[in-house]
Amino acid sequence: MRGIISPKLVPFLEQANKAIAEAKDKAKAKAKGQAFSVDLVRQGLDNLAPLIGAGPHMDRVKNSYLATASHNIPVRIYNPAPNDNLPVLLHFHGGGHMCGSVDLYDPISRKLAIAAQAIVICVDYRLAPEHPYPAGLDDCQQVLMHYQSLLFDMKHSEVLYLAGDSAGGAICTSLVMNNCCDSSGNASSDVSTSMPVKIAKQILIYPSVDYTMSSASIDENGQGFLLEQDKIHWYFQQYFHVNSLDQTKTKKASPLLGKFSANMPSTLVITAGCDPLRDEGIAYAKSLTEVGVAVEHHSFDGMTHAYMLLNELVSEECLATFRLISEFVKAEPNHK
Repeated sequence: MRGIISPKLVPFLEQANKAIAEAKDKAKAKAKGQAFSVDLVRQGLDNLAPLIGAGPHMDRVKNSYLATASHNIPVRIYNPAPNDNLPVLLHFHGGGHMCGSVDLYDPISRKLAIAAQAIVICVDYRLAPEHPYPAGLDDCQQVLMHYQSLLFDMKHSEVLYLAGDSAGGAICTSLVMNNCCDSSGNASSDVSTSMPVKIAKQILIYPSVDYTMSSASIDENGQGFLLEQDKIHWYFQQYFHVNSLDQTKTKKASPLLGKFSANMPSTLVITAGCDPLRDEGIAYAKSLTEVGVAVEHHSFDGMTHAYMLLNELVSEECLATFRLISEFVKAEPNHK
């Protein structure tokens, strides 16, 4: 069923749809008929920065990096209470695996730290097309395995949460499958793991979990609601470095199509009613429930994909989302 948009977003979407059409024309003129260009799409997401608004004050913010054999992985660490032994939350930003940054998501990382009362580590993982699958996912796996080394000068507890929106949700769910399932159930067996890391909870905001684009909402909400079907397809072409999507590869990489286990962590899934990715988020929550994982699912029916980047327009919905996150992490875990 096609979503019914909130009146709060109607003027914005009218402007956005006009800008999307103009950007496609501009890209076609510059890039041999291609409807999108990497630079224009990245700039388009960065242009939402004024609508995200400012984040709250944080007692300590630190730029750091995790060194690997081949490169350094930049991170930004947010500590709302340096004198306390807080849980740790790894934050993976959205952007279709090819856009977004720690800088753009800074206000959201700050709000996550306050909502979860946790030390947030936001990861500036490598982006496609310069670094196609599974490079960015591998960066996030490395941070998951070694995050405590980044906190050598901070108090923290052993409790670990993962959080991500859109492509960041894909990263969360892939890491969970890689760390909680056996090798035959990995969503992304291209990503190497060592000893499993204990993940207490995961928080997924309009997650991308099916690279095959098989859900009905892809067609129903795939035009006019900011994230469009043809752009999703193009994002995935860049991510997997292919001209046409290979179903074998996309199925293997899709967390929704992987093996679910009762060992997976309690999960909060938040979906948006006017989002092309709505149905796959709902299906992921259902699959977790079927194997006995504790799941909370909340839908913001009048919202588009990426509404958390539109705080200045839908502040009540964004505030409600952070409230749900706060309640979720503070609740006692359900024991299976």
